[in-house]
Amino acid sequence: MGLLTSKESKAKQARILMLGLDAAGKSTLLYRLKFSNTEFFTVSTIGFNVEMLEWDKNVALTVWDVGGQHKMRQLWHYYFQDTDGLVYVVDSADKERMEDSKKELERTLKHECLKGIPVVVMANKQDLTDALTAEEITKRFHLKRCCSDRYWYVQPCCAKTGEGLMAAIKIVISHVKKKMNSKDEGSHSDIQEDRL
Repeated sequence: MGLLTSKESKAKQARILMLGLDAAGKSTLLYRLKFSNTEFFTVSTIGFNVEMLEWDKNVALTVWDVGGQHKMRQLWHYYFQDTDGLVYVVDSADKERMEDSKKELERTLKHECLKGIPVVVMANKQDLTDALTAEEITKRFHLKRCCSDRYWYVQPCCAKTGEGLMAAIKIVISHVKKKMNSKDEGSHSDIQEDRL
């Protein structure tokens, strides 16, 4: 379960950016992480939500959930500065907009401020029968190619039920720690691809 960061915490602060098209499930995912089993209703985010989560005694996460409507996507770059990790949420059942989602991720990863930052792609809505698998999303998004310069992972999940979220947050923390350690050591030579 998620815990709010306390003022006494000695954990390093990591800034996580959560992006994806509108209706991909970003806000539901964020609030499921923060409030665990609490029932809640979310609406499309206009602007952004920010929540602090402490899942690990060494790293506390400040998660920026930014709206994914077309007009908001044009403003995403304003949130890129000082990002330690990217969580990119994909509606696995929205096949009509899968190509749009792929293009937005590719465009985002090319930005100078996000060079080399770790990425966890959340293959959300796995509870739907027509959802693409994490493997299919990996192939459609050409992640081996476009993420070759960073730690990355694709996590199947369902924000509605919470399935896969614990595994995802552990992977985010693990990758952010690797990135922070390599930054401290001044080397990125140990970066390798992560897959399912």
